[in-house]
Amino acid sequence: MTTQSKKNNTRWRTALLAACAITSASAGAQTPERARDLGIPFNGTPGALNAITDVRGVEVGYTTRIEGEGKLVVGKGPIRTGVTVVFPRGKDDPAPVYGGWFSQNGNGEMTGTTWLDESGFLEGPIAITNTHSVGVVRDSVIAWSVEQGRLAVQPWMLPVVAETWDGGINDINGFHISKQDVFAALNAAKGGAVAEGNVGGGTGMICYEFKGGSGTSSRVLPARQGGYTVGVFVQCNCGDRSDLTIAGVPVGKALPTQQKRPGFETDGEAGDVGSIIIVVATDAPLLPVQLKRLAKRATMGLARTGSTSGNYSGDIFIAFSTANRGADGKPGPNAVQTLSNDRISPLFQATVEATEEAIVNAMVGARSMKAIDGSTVEALPHDKVRALMQGQR
Repeated sequence: MTTQSKKNNTRWRTALLAACAITSASAGAQTPERARDLGIPFNGTPGALNAITDVRGVEVGYTTRIEGEGKLVVGKGPIRTGVTVVFPRGKDDPAPVYGGWFSQNGNGEMTGTTWLDESGFLEGPIAITNTHSVGVVRDSVIAWSVEQGRLAVQPWMLPVVAETWDGGINDINGFHISKQDVFAALNAAKGGAVAEGNVGGGTGMICYEFKGGSGTSSRVLPARQGGYTVGVFVQCNCGDRSDLTIAGVPVGKALPTQQKRPGFETDGEAGDVGSIIIVVATDAPLLPVQLKRLAKRATMGLARTGSTSGNYSGDIFIAFSTANRGADGKPGPNAVQTLSNDRISPLFQATVEATEEAIVNAMVGARSMKAIDGSTVEALPHDKVRALMQGQR
Protein backbone atom coordinates (compact mmCIF):
# COMPACT_ATOMS: atom_id res chain seq x y z
CA MET A 1 0.00 0.00 0.00
CA THR A 2 1.35 3.43 -0.93
CA THR A 3 1.85 6.24 1.59
CA GLN A 4 -1.00 8.16 -0.05
CA SER A 5 -3.32 5.13 0.23
CA LYS A 6 -2.52 4.80 3.92
CA LYS A 7 -3.29 8.48 4.44
CA ASN A 8 -6.62 8.09 2.61
CA ASN A 9 -7.60 5.05 4.68
CA THR A 10 -6.71 6.88 7.89
CA ARG A 11 -8.76 9.89 6.79
CA TRP A 12 -11.86 7.78 6.05
CA ARG A 13 -11.64 5.88 9.34
CA THR A 14 -11.15 9.12 11.29
CA ALA A 15 -14.22 10.59 9.62
CA LEU A 16 -16.17 7.43 10.42
CA LEU A 17 -15.25 7.49 14.12
CA ALA A 18 -16.02 11.18 14.44
CA ALA A 19 -19.37 10.93 12.70
CA CYS A 20 -20.33 7.82 14.68
CA ALA A 21 -19.92 9.85 17.86
CA ILE A 22 -22.36 12.40 16.46
CA THR A 23 -24.96 9.78 15.56
CA SER A 24 -24.63 7.49 18.58
CA ALA A 25 -27.45 9.26 20.41
CA SER A 26 -29.92 8.13 17.74
CA ALA A 27 -28.71 4.52 17.66
CA GLY A 28 -31.95 3.35 19.21
CA ALA A 29 -34.07 4.97 16.51
CA GLN A 30 -35.97 2.93 13.97
CA THR A 31 -33.66 1.37 11.39
CA PRO A 32 -33.97 3.07 7.98
CA GLU A 33 -35.29 0.86 5.26
CA ARG A 34 -33.82 2.53 2.18
CA ALA A 35 -30.56 4.12 1.12
CA ARG A 36 -31.81 7.71 1.05
CA ASP A 37 -32.78 7.40 4.72
CA LEU A 38 -29.05 7.13 5.45
CA GLY A 39 -28.37 10.51 3.89
CA ILE A 40 -26.79 9.10 0.74
CA PRO A 41 -26.79 11.92 -1.85
CA PHE A 42 -27.83 10.18 -5.06
CA ASN A 43 -28.22 12.19 -8.24
CA GLY A 44 -31.49 12.46 -10.15
CA THR A 45 -35.20 12.64 -9.33
CA PRO A 46 -36.88 9.37 -8.31
CA GLY A 47 -40.50 8.49 -8.96
CA ALA A 48 -43.16 8.42 -6.24
CA LEU A 49 -42.20 4.88 -5.18
CA ASN A 50 -38.53 5.05 -6.18
CA ALA A 51 -39.09 1.60 -7.68
CA ILE A 52 -39.41 -0.19 -11.01
CA THR A 53 -43.17 -0.11 -10.44
CA ASP A 54 -43.10 3.65 -11.06
CA VAL A 55 -43.26 2.59 -14.72
CA ARG A 56 -47.01 2.22 -15.14
CA GLY A 57 -48.18 -1.36 -15.50
CA VAL A 58 -45.07 -3.06 -14.12
CA GLU A 59 -45.75 -5.61 -11.38
CA VAL A 60 -43.31 -7.55 -9.16
CA GLY A 61 -43.97 -10.82 -7.34
CA TYR A 62 -41.91 -12.84 -4.87
CA THR A 63 -41.71 -16.23 -3.25
CA THR A 64 -39.23 -16.35 -0.36
CA ARG A 65 -38.03 -19.61 1.21
CA ILE A 66 -36.25 -19.30 4.59
CA GLU A 67 -36.35 -22.63 6.40
CA GLY A 68 -34.14 -24.55 8.82
CA GLU A 69 -30.77 -23.76 10.33
CA GLY A 70 -27.56 -25.44 11.36
CA LYS A 71 -25.09 -27.54 9.41
CA LEU A 72 -25.67 -28.03 5.69
CA VAL A 73 -27.45 -31.27 4.79
CA VAL A 74 -27.92 -31.46 1.03
CA GLY A 75 -31.57 -32.01 0.22
CA LYS A 76 -32.75 -30.74 3.61
CA GLY A 77 -31.24 -27.31 4.14
CA PRO A 78 -30.81 -24.77 5.42
CA ILE A 79 -32.98 -23.17 2.72
CA ARG A 80 -32.42 -19.49 1.89
CA THR A 81 -33.68 -18.91 -1.63
CA GLY A 82 -36.67 -17.85 -3.72
CA VAL A 83 -38.17 -16.59 -6.96
CA THR A 84 -38.77 -13.09 -8.32
CA VAL A 85 -40.98 -12.24 -11.28
CA VAL A 86 -41.35 -8.93 -13.13
CA PHE A 87 -44.35 -8.46 -15.44
CA PRO A 88 -43.87 -5.60 -17.93
CA ARG A 89 -47.63 -4.97 -18.28
CA GLY A 90 -48.91 -6.79 -15.19
CA LYS A 91 -49.98 -10.39 -14.79
CA ASP A 92 -53.39 -9.77 -16.37
CA ASP A 93 -51.99 -8.34 -19.61
CA PRO A 94 -50.10 -10.73 -21.93
CA ALA A 95 -49.36 -8.15 -24.63
CA PRO A 96 -45.63 -8.28 -25.52
CA VAL A 97 -43.23 -5.38 -25.19
CA TYR A 98 -40.13 -4.35 -27.09
CA GLY A 99 -36.96 -5.50 -25.34
CA GLY A 100 -33.19 -5.79 -25.57
CA TRP A 101 -30.47 -7.36 -23.44
CA PHE A 102 -26.73 -7.20 -22.82
CA SER A 103 -24.14 -9.46 -21.20
CA GLN A 104 -21.32 -7.58 -19.49
CA ASN A 105 -19.77 -10.87 -18.34
CA GLY A 106 -21.38 -14.14 -19.30
CA ASN A 107 -20.56 -16.50 -16.41
CA GLY A 108 -24.30 -16.81 -15.79
CA GLU A 109 -27.61 -17.50 -17.49
CA MET A 110 -30.57 -15.66 -18.91
CA THR A 111 -32.79 -17.92 -20.98
CA GLY A 112 -34.99 -16.73 -23.84
CA THR A 113 -32.54 -14.13 -25.10
CA THR A 114 -31.93 -15.80 -28.47
CA TRP A 115 -35.54 -15.12 -29.46
CA LEU A 116 -35.48 -11.71 -27.81
CA ASP A 117 -32.55 -10.79 -30.05
CA GLU A 118 -34.23 -12.24 -33.11
CA SER A 119 -37.73 -10.81 -32.65
CA GLY A 120 -37.19 -7.75 -30.49
CA PHE A 121 -40.13 -8.77 -28.32
CA LEU A 122 -40.33 -9.84 -24.68
CA GLU A 123 -43.41 -12.08 -24.58
CA GLY A 124 -43.89 -12.79 -20.88
CA PRO A 125 -42.59 -12.09 -17.39
CA ILE A 126 -38.93 -11.98 -16.42
CA ALA A 127 -38.11 -14.45 -13.64
CA ILE A 128 -35.00 -14.50 -11.43
CA THR A 129 -33.90 -17.27 -9.07
CA ASN A 130 -30.80 -19.21 -7.99
CA THR A 131 -28.41 -20.81 -10.47
CA HIS A 132 -29.59 -24.39 -10.06
CA SER A 133 -33.31 -23.59 -10.25
CA VAL A 134 -33.43 -21.95 -13.67
CA GLY A 135 -34.90 -25.07 -15.31
CA VAL A 136 -37.80 -25.58 -12.93
CA VAL A 137 -38.61 -21.88 -12.98
CA ARG A 138 -38.59 -21.78 -16.78
CA ASP A 139 -40.87 -24.82 -17.05
CA SER A 140 -43.19 -23.47 -14.37
CA VAL A 141 -43.54 -20.08 -16.08
CA ILE A 142 -44.65 -21.94 -19.21
CA ALA A 143 -47.10 -24.11 -17.24
CA TRP A 144 -48.62 -21.06 -15.51
CA SER A 145 -48.89 -19.21 -18.81
CA VAL A 146 -50.70 -22.16 -20.40
CA GLU A 147 -53.14 -22.29 -17.49
CA GLN A 148 -53.73 -18.55 -17.73
CA GLY A 149 -54.18 -18.57 -21.51
CA ARG A 150 -51.21 -16.23 -21.93
CA LEU A 151 -49.64 -17.79 -25.03
CA ALA A 152 -50.83 -14.77 -26.98
CA VAL A 153 -48.12 -14.47 -29.63
CA GLN A 154 -47.11 -18.06 -30.50
CA PRO A 155 -48.39 -21.50 -29.47
CA TRP A 156 -45.14 -22.01 -27.53
CA MET A 157 -43.16 -19.92 -25.07
CA LEU A 158 -39.47 -19.11 -24.56
CA PRO A 159 -39.39 -17.52 -21.09
CA VAL A 160 -36.70 -15.17 -19.84
CA VAL A 161 -35.29 -16.64 -16.61
CA ALA A 162 -32.07 -15.37 -15.02
CA GLU A 163 -30.01 -16.42 -12.02
CA THR A 164 -27.35 -15.67 -9.45
CA TRP A 165 -25.62 -18.18 -7.16
CA ASP A 166 -26.71 -18.42 -3.52
CA GLY A 167 -24.70 -21.55 -2.61
CA GLY A 168 -22.85 -19.84 0.24
CA ILE A 169 -26.06 -19.35 2.22
CA ASN A 170 -28.56 -21.76 0.66
CA ASP A 171 -28.63 -25.52 0.08
CA ILE A 172 -28.51 -24.85 -3.65
CA ASN A 173 -27.88 -28.51 -4.55
CA GLY A 174 -31.02 -29.51 -2.66
CA PHE A 175 -33.16 -28.06 -5.49
CA HIS A 176 -35.80 -26.63 -3.15
CA ILE A 177 -37.60 -24.36 -5.62
CA SER A 178 -40.81 -26.00 -6.83
CA LYS A 179 -43.51 -25.37 -9.39
CA GLN A 180 -45.74 -24.20 -6.53
CA ASP A 181 -43.14 -21.60 -5.51
CA VAL A 182 -43.04 -20.19 -9.04
CA PHE A 183 -46.84 -20.11 -9.31
CA ALA A 184 -47.02 -18.31 -5.96
CA ALA A 185 -44.61 -15.59 -7.14
CA LEU A 186 -46.49 -15.15 -10.41
CA ASN A 187 -49.86 -14.93 -8.67
CA ALA A 188 -48.53 -12.53 -6.03
CA ALA A 189 -47.23 -9.98 -8.54
CA LYS A 190 -48.54 -6.48 -7.94
CA GLY A 191 -47.73 -2.83 -8.42
CA GLY A 192 -46.92 -0.42 -5.62
CA ALA A 193 -44.02 -0.53 -3.19
CA VAL A 194 -41.46 -3.29 -3.74
CA ALA A 195 -39.86 -5.19 -0.84
CA GLU A 196 -36.05 -5.24 -0.83
CA GLY A 197 -33.18 -7.23 0.65
CA ASN A 198 -33.72 -10.86 1.68
CA VAL A 199 -36.72 -11.52 -0.55
CA GLY A 200 -37.51 -13.52 -3.67
CA GLY A 201 -34.60 -14.68 -5.77
CA GLY A 202 -32.36 -12.34 -3.77
CA THR A 203 -32.95 -14.13 -0.45
CA GLY A 204 -29.56 -15.87 -0.25
CA MET A 205 -27.38 -13.36 -2.09
CA ILE A 206 -24.18 -11.57 -0.98
CA CYS A 207 -23.14 -8.17 -2.31
CA TYR A 208 -19.67 -6.68 -1.73
CA GLU A 209 -19.31 -9.29 1.05
CA PHE A 210 -22.27 -7.79 2.89
CA LYS A 211 -25.73 -9.35 2.73
CA GLY A 212 -27.22 -8.50 -0.66
CA GLY A 213 -30.42 -9.40 -2.47
CA SER A 214 -33.24 -7.61 -4.26
CA GLY A 215 -33.32 -3.84 -4.79
CA THR A 216 -35.01 -1.23 -6.93
CA SER A 217 -35.03 2.46 -7.82
CA SER A 218 -36.40 4.82 -10.47
CA ARG A 219 -35.85 8.15 -12.16
CA VAL A 220 -38.31 10.59 -13.75
CA LEU A 221 -37.09 12.92 -16.48
CA PRO A 222 -38.20 16.56 -16.52
CA ALA A 223 -40.97 17.55 -18.95
CA ARG A 224 -38.51 19.20 -21.32
CA GLN A 225 -36.86 15.78 -21.76
CA GLY A 226 -40.15 13.98 -22.29
CA GLY A 227 -41.17 13.32 -18.69
CA TYR A 228 -40.39 9.61 -19.13
CA THR A 229 -39.82 7.19 -16.26
CA VAL A 230 -37.00 4.66 -15.95
CA GLY A 231 -37.24 1.94 -13.31
CA VAL A 232 -34.55 -0.56 -12.35
CA PHE A 233 -34.68 -3.84 -10.42
CA VAL A 234 -31.54 -5.74 -9.37
CA GLN A 235 -30.68 -9.08 -7.86
CA CYS A 236 -27.18 -8.36 -6.59
CA ASN A 237 -24.68 -11.02 -5.60
CA CYS A 238 -21.43 -9.41 -6.72
CA GLY A 239 -18.41 -7.44 -5.64
CA ASP A 240 -15.33 -7.39 -3.44
CA ARG A 241 -15.64 -5.54 -0.11
CA SER A 242 -12.65 -3.31 -0.70
CA ASP A 243 -14.18 -1.99 -3.93
CA LEU A 244 -17.56 -0.94 -2.50
CA THR A 245 -18.24 2.69 -3.31
CA ILE A 246 -21.45 4.52 -2.37
CA ALA A 247 -22.11 7.95 -3.88
CA GLY A 248 -18.38 8.28 -4.50
CA VAL A 249 -17.39 7.39 -0.92
CA PRO A 250 -15.03 4.37 -0.55
CA VAL A 251 -17.23 2.66 2.03
CA GLY A 252 -15.63 -0.75 1.57
CA LYS A 253 -12.19 0.53 2.50
CA ALA A 254 -13.61 2.12 5.65
CA LEU A 255 -15.35 -1.13 6.62
CA PRO A 256 -12.80 -3.88 5.86
CA THR A 257 -13.32 -7.56 6.60
CA GLN A 258 -11.17 -10.66 6.93
CA GLN A 259 -14.12 -12.99 6.42
CA LYS A 260 -14.10 -15.02 3.23
CA ARG A 261 -17.16 -15.30 1.02
CA PRO A 262 -18.87 -18.51 2.24
CA GLY A 263 -19.16 -21.47 -0.11
CA PHE A 264 -16.67 -20.12 -2.64
CA GLU A 265 -13.01 -20.97 -2.09
CA THR A 266 -10.36 -19.03 -4.00
CA ASP A 267 -6.68 -18.29 -3.52
CA GLY A 268 -7.51 -14.74 -2.52
CA GLU A 269 -6.63 -13.36 -5.95
CA ALA A 270 -9.96 -13.95 -7.71
CA GLY A 271 -11.14 -10.37 -7.17
CA ASP A 272 -14.76 -9.53 -7.93
CA VAL A 273 -16.82 -12.75 -7.71
CA GLY A 274 -20.56 -13.36 -7.84
CA SER A 275 -23.16 -12.03 -10.26
CA ILE A 276 -25.87 -9.46 -10.77
CA ILE A 277 -29.05 -9.43 -12.83
CA ILE A 278 -30.44 -6.00 -13.75
CA VAL A 279 -33.89 -5.32 -15.21
CA VAL A 280 -34.54 -1.87 -16.72
CA ALA A 281 -38.08 -0.72 -17.51
CA THR A 282 -39.20 2.48 -19.20
CA ASP A 283 -42.31 4.04 -20.68
CA ALA A 284 -40.24 5.89 -23.28
CA PRO A 285 -40.95 4.75 -26.85
CA LEU A 286 -37.75 2.90 -27.71
CA LEU A 287 -37.01 0.28 -30.35
CA PRO A 288 -35.26 -3.00 -29.47
CA VAL A 289 -31.85 -1.74 -30.62
CA GLN A 290 -32.28 1.33 -28.41
CA LEU A 291 -33.29 -0.85 -25.48
CA LYS A 292 -30.10 -2.87 -25.90
CA ARG A 293 -28.24 0.43 -25.62
CA LEU A 294 -30.21 1.20 -22.44
CA ALA A 295 -29.34 -2.21 -20.98
CA LYS A 296 -25.66 -1.53 -21.63
CA ARG A 297 -25.82 1.61 -19.47
CA ALA A 298 -26.69 -0.51 -16.43
CA THR A 299 -23.01 -1.49 -16.53
CA MET A 300 -22.06 2.08 -15.66
CA GLY A 301 -24.38 2.19 -12.67
CA LEU A 302 -22.88 -1.08 -11.48
CA ALA A 303 -19.38 0.32 -11.92
CA ARG A 304 -20.27 3.33 -9.77
CA THR A 305 -20.67 0.95 -6.83
CA GLY A 306 -17.19 -0.48 -7.43
CA SER A 307 -17.74 -3.63 -9.47
CA THR A 308 -15.23 -4.64 -12.13
CA SER A 309 -17.27 -7.61 -13.44
CA GLY A 310 -14.71 -10.28 -12.68
CA ASN A 311 -14.31 -13.65 -14.36
CA TYR A 312 -16.73 -15.37 -11.97
CA SER A 313 -19.48 -12.79 -12.53
CA GLY A 314 -22.64 -13.36 -14.52
CA ASP A 315 -23.54 -9.72 -15.11
CA ILE A 316 -26.54 -9.83 -17.45
CA PHE A 317 -28.99 -6.99 -18.08
CA ILE A 318 -32.34 -6.68 -19.83
CA ALA A 319 -34.42 -3.62 -20.74
CA PHE A 320 -37.98 -3.24 -21.99
CA SER A 321 -40.40 -0.47 -22.96
CA THR A 322 -44.10 -0.44 -22.17
CA ALA A 323 -44.78 1.97 -25.06
CA ASN A 324 -45.95 0.91 -28.52
CA ARG A 325 -48.73 -1.43 -27.51
CA GLY A 326 -49.87 -3.34 -30.60
CA ALA A 327 -46.48 -3.30 -32.29
CA ASP A 328 -46.89 -7.08 -32.83
CA GLY A 329 -50.33 -6.76 -34.44
CA LYS A 330 -51.08 -9.15 -37.30
CA PRO A 331 -50.82 -8.91 -40.22
CA GLY A 332 -49.37 -5.40 -40.05
CA PRO A 333 -47.84 -3.13 -41.07
CA ASN A 334 -47.99 -1.51 -37.62
CA ALA A 335 -47.24 2.10 -36.81
CA VAL A 336 -44.79 2.59 -33.93
CA GLN A 337 -43.22 5.59 -32.28
CA THR A 338 -39.59 5.96 -31.31
CA LEU A 339 -37.52 8.55 -29.54
CA SER A 340 -34.78 9.96 -31.74
CA ASN A 341 -31.26 8.96 -30.82
CA ASP A 342 -30.27 12.57 -30.17
CA ARG A 343 -32.82 12.63 -27.32
CA ILE A 344 -31.91 9.31 -25.70
CA SER A 345 -28.99 10.40 -23.52
CA PRO A 346 -31.15 11.51 -20.54
CA LEU A 347 -32.56 7.97 -20.44
CA PHE A 348 -29.02 6.61 -20.34
CA GLN A 349 -28.23 8.86 -17.39
CA ALA A 350 -31.44 7.86 -15.61
CA THR A 351 -30.53 4.19 -16.05
CA VAL A 352 -27.07 4.70 -14.60
CA GLU A 353 -28.41 6.62 -11.60
CA ALA A 354 -31.27 4.22 -10.85
CA THR A 355 -29.01 1.17 -11.18
CA GLU A 356 -26.52 2.58 -8.68
CA GLU A 357 -29.26 3.36 -6.16
CA ALA A 358 -31.06 0.02 -6.65
CA ILE A 359 -27.89 -1.87 -5.73
CA VAL A 360 -27.40 0.16 -2.57
CA ASN A 361 -31.11 -0.20 -1.72
CA ALA A 362 -30.71 -3.98 -1.94
CA MET A 363 -27.87 -3.87 0.58
CA VAL A 364 -29.61 -1.43 2.90
CA GLY A 365 -32.79 -3.51 2.80
CA ALA A 366 -30.98 -6.77 3.56
CA ARG A 367 -30.50 -8.23 7.04
CA SER A 368 -27.70 -10.40 8.40
CA MET A 369 -28.07 -14.10 7.61
CA LYS A 370 -26.38 -17.34 8.63
CA ALA A 371 -24.31 -19.04 5.95
CA ILE A 372 -24.07 -22.78 5.33
CA ASP A 373 -20.68 -22.95 7.09
CA GLY A 374 -22.08 -21.50 10.31
CA SER A 375 -20.66 -18.03 9.78
CA THR A 376 -22.85 -14.96 9.49
CA VAL A 377 -23.01 -12.74 6.42
CA GLU A 378 -23.42 -9.35 8.02
CA ALA A 379 -25.77 -6.68 6.74
CA LEU A 380 -24.45 -3.30 5.71
CA PRO A 381 -24.16 -1.32 8.99
CA HIS A 382 -26.60 1.56 8.58
CA ASP A 383 -25.14 3.72 11.34
CA LYS A 384 -21.63 3.54 9.93
CA VAL A 385 -22.76 4.31 6.39
CA ARG A 386 -24.76 7.27 7.66
CA ALA A 387 -21.70 8.45 9.52
CA LEU A 388 -19.52 8.20 6.45
CA MET A 389 -22.04 10.23 4.47
CA GLN A 390 -22.15 12.89 7.18
CA GLY A 391 -18.37 13.05 7.06
CA GLN A 392 -18.65 14.27 3.46
CA ARG A 393 -20.79 17.29 4.22
